[in-house]
Order: sequence, then structure tokens, then C-alpha cells
Amino acid sequence: MRIELVQARKSRKITQIEMANLLGISRSFYSLIENGTRNPDYGLAKKIAALFKVSPESIFFDLDGFELKQKKNIQSDES
Repeated sequence: MRIELVQARKSRKITQIEMANLLGISRSFYSLIENGTRNPDYGLAKKIAALFKVSPESIFFDLDGFELKQKKNIQSDES
């Protein structure tokens, strides 16, 4: 479970449904992100962090993997 994400959401009195609507994703997918079952892509991680006015690193610990994946996708698109 991503405690930081859950605490940030609850401290602002936002429901999972409201978060999902703000992000343009389903509540079930957002729930999986909070539970740590699924990882958001880098863009979504940045969007979530921006809603809470924090850095993505403060919520998601393995952003190096996200950034690396983004770079690989960009390089593949350029080929």
C-alpha cells in the first residue's frame, strides 16, 4: 500500500472516486495504484503528485524505472 498517497488523499477529504475523476481514470484502477498492485505511468504519477502539490518522488519511490521506460518508448518511436 502506498501510505503517502492514501494519507495525502484522505487529508484533503477526497474520495477515490473523486481522485479517479480528476485524473480521468477508473476508480478501480486508482484503487490498484493506492494498493500498490499497479503502477501509474510516469505522466500519471506526475499528475497525481501535482494534485497534491508534492514531487512525484515523495509518493512513488521507483520513478527511475518510470523515467527509463519513458526514454525507451521515445527511442522506439524515433526508430
